[in-house]
Amino acid sequence: MENMIEVKNLTKRFAGCAAVNDVSFTVAKGEVVGFLGPNGAGKSTTMRILSCYLPASGGEAKVAGFDVFRHSLEVRRRIGYLPESTPLYPEMRVDEYLSYRAALKGVGSRRRRARVDEVKELCGLTDVGRRIVGQLSKGYKQRVGMADALVHDPELVILDEPTIGLDPNQIRQVREVIRNLAPKHTVLLSTHILPEVEMTCQRVLIINRGKIVASDTPDKLRTRLQGGREIVAELRGAGADAAQALQQLPGVSKVTTEPDGEWTRYILECGAEDIRPLVFAAAAKSGWTLRELRQEKQSLEDIFVALTRTEQEAK
Repeated sequence: MENMIEVKNLTKRFAGCAAVNDVSFTVAKGEVVGFLGPNGAGKSTTMRILSCYLPASGGEAKVAGFDVFRHSLEVRRRIGYLPESTPLYPEMRVDEYLSYRAALKGVGSRRRRARVDEVKELCGLTDVGRRIVGQLSKGYKQRVGMADALVHDPELVILDEPTIGLDPNQIRQVREVIRNLAPKHTVLLSTHILPEVEMTCQRVLIINRGKIVASDTPDKLRTRLQGGREIVAELRGAGADAAQALQQLPGVSKVTTEPDGEWTRYILECGAEDIRPLVFAAAAKSGWTLRELRQEKQSLEDIFVALTRTEQEAK
């Protein structure tokens, strides 16, 4: 698969301190990737370098095959960037502002009106086109910033905290906007709302202290951190030998029991393979009543804390 972003050994130093330290990663075309890390980890610095807002101290970065240092104009044409603090012209009306920004980004006059209408509808701004930007709520201003990032129909969309200041309904709407961008657009998304990343992104990059510490899907990161899977089965009518019977299933290393009235919760630690069909078959064969059968998952927040804490302790 062709890459939209290629970063090799990227470094950025401020007064001798490495904000980004020898970072390398790729993002494929059409991929939606969450870019996570603690405050000061190097996320925004990396995004600003990719967006040609900030020069690097060393390494390489390419967008759509163009070097961000040598071909910055070509890169800028292909990027829509929403920074954490959205820069807007508060004295302009929404329609006027988006039309002006579209013109600056090279959208032709014949296509400009239609494109402004498209991004207004996409970002939930249809009813505020005649409103003055400075009089809008923070949530609406954030949406105007997102519409600005999308108005020239860029190949790559870089969003730095796009849901900051939004209420739950607005966050859900922004989530749908981001989902609808793929596969036509590649999206690099930074946010501290980790459940949003789980619901929106196909892969996550985690950066800590200027270095990439993880790059994978949330499910694969869970397996890596847990060393396997944890299956929970709630059974009724299972005798004292049920734990031993479950222990004999292929791949099960340990079984823990937790009584809950007439039910018993069995927690099975096993390898990477999903053995829930085997547990169900064992319950049916033995005549046990099965109330619940699930795979216990770490949240993305658990993964994030475990990886960043491990890195800090290693220092």
